[in-house]
Amino acid sequence: MSLPKKTPCSFDVSVWEFFWPFIAGAKLVMAEPEAHRDPLAMQQFFAEYGVTTTHFVPSMLAAFVASLTPQTARQNCATLKQVFCSGEALPADLCREWQQLTGAPLHNLYGPTEAAVDVSWYPAFGEELAQVRGSSVPIGYPVWNTGLRILDAMMHPVPPGVAGDLYLTGIQLAQGYLGRPDLTASRFIADPFAPGERMYRTGDVARWLDNGAVEYLGRSDDQLKIRGQRIELGEIDRVMQALPDVEQAVTHACVINQAAATGGDARQLVGYLVSQSDCRWIPAHYRHSFAKHCRRIWCRSFCCNFRSCRLAPTASWIAKPYRCLN
Repeated sequence: MSLPKKTPCSFDVSVWEFFWPFIAGAKLVMAEPEAHRDPLAMQQFFAEYGVTTTHFVPSMLAAFVASLTPQTARQNCATLKQVFCSGEALPADLCREWQQLTGAPLHNLYGPTEAAVDVSWYPAFGEELAQVRGSSVPIGYPVWNTGLRILDAMMHPVPPGVAGDLYLTGIQLAQGYLGRPDLTASRFIADPFAPGERMYRTGDVARWLDNGAVEYLGRSDDQLKIRGQRIELGEIDRVMQALPDVEQAVTHACVINQAAATGGDARQLVGYLVSQSDCRWIPAHYRHSFAKHCRRIWCRSFCCNFRSCRLAPTASWIAKPYRCLN
């Protein structure tokens, strides 16, 4: 068995990617820095080192599949025996395309960093993939020593097919957030079904399927993931709102023009601003001010300046006009 170390260390996947080969007595091969962003380089890497097991974020899997032809799939992916995906919703059509090109078993994994990487799995190939009716593969079944609970607002279990909030239980839960007791208390709560135990409130909305698997439906807050990066839109709003001369600020994740045609997750962050002085900022000046207070990934975005924003009936901001993105 041969596994590549190609995931950046800022991702939790890199932990098992590095230690698993030593635990299993397998071979660990180190990819060049940033090689994971180059599908053609990864093809050559897999073929050269006979990689048998690897991991992709679904967006990167889409880019990798787009780079394959039936011939290069046979040449460069012949040694692959197990492939894992996690970090985003996994499109079922992408799995079918992968299966047709390579035939390598693909597994969908789910789990937040707060629960030691992955807590559920679903076989995204063969008979199980053929049974998928939705656009995305289910997040599946709990792994050993892990419990999945789907509860309503009254903390009661919901029946199959009914949406509810997803909670995690088990020995792998983190102790909490370093230096954030308030956030720890709101996320790691007492388990009402197991006295003395805790469970983690993921913020994800899910439902049970008839086969006992769990299907991810979305978020109950404004957190999202773009190309595997966890992003809190409200946090970006607060940073922009604190900048000089900003009266109103709101962030959305949008697909710009025909970016969806590139495959994978084509969303980009777009910030909408209303200035107090009614002036129009130069984008470079805005980015310089914003970059002092933000994470690097937030800067890979667009900024639009408006004279005003209005509230929707739900009290959320609506930024107009969107035609500036076309």
